[in-house]
Amino acid sequence: MHVRPTIRDVAAKAGVTDMTVSRVVNRSGPVSDAVRARVERAIEELGYVPSRIARGLRSRRTHTLALIVSDITNPFFTTLARGVEDAASDREHLVMVCNTDESEEEEIRYLEMLSGQNVDGVLLVPAKGAEQARALAKRRQLPLVILERRIPESEHSIVHCDTRAGARSMMQYLLGLGHREIAILASPIGIATSDDRVQGALEALEGSDANATVFHELLSRDTAAKGVERCLGMVPRPTAIFALNNLLTIGALRALRMHGARVPEDISLGGFDDLPEPLLERPFLTVVAQPAYEMGRAGVELLIAEISKPTSAPTEIVLPLELVIRGSIGPPPNSAPEG
Repeated sequence: MHVRPTIRDVAAKAGVTDMTVSRVVNRSGPVSDAVRARVERAIEELGYVPSRIARGLRSRRTHTLALIVSDITNPFFTTLARGVEDAASDREHLVMVCNTDESEEEEIRYLEMLSGQNVDGVLLVPAKGAEQARALAKRRQLPLVILERRIPESEHSIVHCDTRAGARSMMQYLLGLGHREIAILASPIGIATSDDRVQGALEALEGSDANATVFHELLSRDTAAKGVERCLGMVPRPTAIFALNNLLTIGALRALRMHGARVPEDISLGGFDDLPEPLLERPFLTVVAQPAYEMGRAGVELLIAEISKPTSAPTEIVLPLELVIRGSIGPPPNSAPEG
């Protein structure tokens, strides 16, 4: 039977005390380079693995983070989660991933559960304004960083993009190509990112002769399809659709194809957030792209810094976004020639 080596075995082999081995493993105290090398050599030769639980008991930390997202089926959040996991792994932390389906009740339930599990901190993509979630985290003294969604005057640190400006840039691009009837597929009112994007899109129309129709209450590919059906039945019919998140963009593209509408020859389609390479379909989508992976990594770095210094002032990180022009948007179709 193989017996797992202990810290005492390492100390005996290196000719030092248990405390010295602990200082080397936890980087918690002064040790000479020669002694450190001797201890590390003993660790390698014995195959000693420090107990995460024991280290957590001593430091009162579990080296476990939680990521709460609003919809894990959205490719944007899948990419964000990968950034979180990679950054956490680099810092020797584990990550628990939770999904709320845009439910504030689920958000609170997860936070209650996670605070009881003694996670070191939480990265949260809030369902809406997260007032209850933020209050709960403050009461439980649970380090919390908000991702992707802007929360005005938040007492917690935030990592996000200026999605309002991103939506404005997409609409300006459509206007520059000559589109004057545009449909916007949006999430329910009250979801901060969607509200910001709608506002930015409408700001771009100020002073122009263009019209925009906003379809709210869209959360999935299926509801996006219903929004497209309504667009195609409008008079005058929109010459362009701007979908404000990944799932709505995918749903809109599939619905347009199902109805025989060619993109962009019959109707243009723009989206918000890029898609992973395997999900890109022809025509390749023109989108406002947020750096989802980098957002996840930045959130972890910020959260771990706040765990180490819980009294530090909140930080807001605004990452750049980009209008990625591909083939799904073109000029509006020509009017039919008169009889």
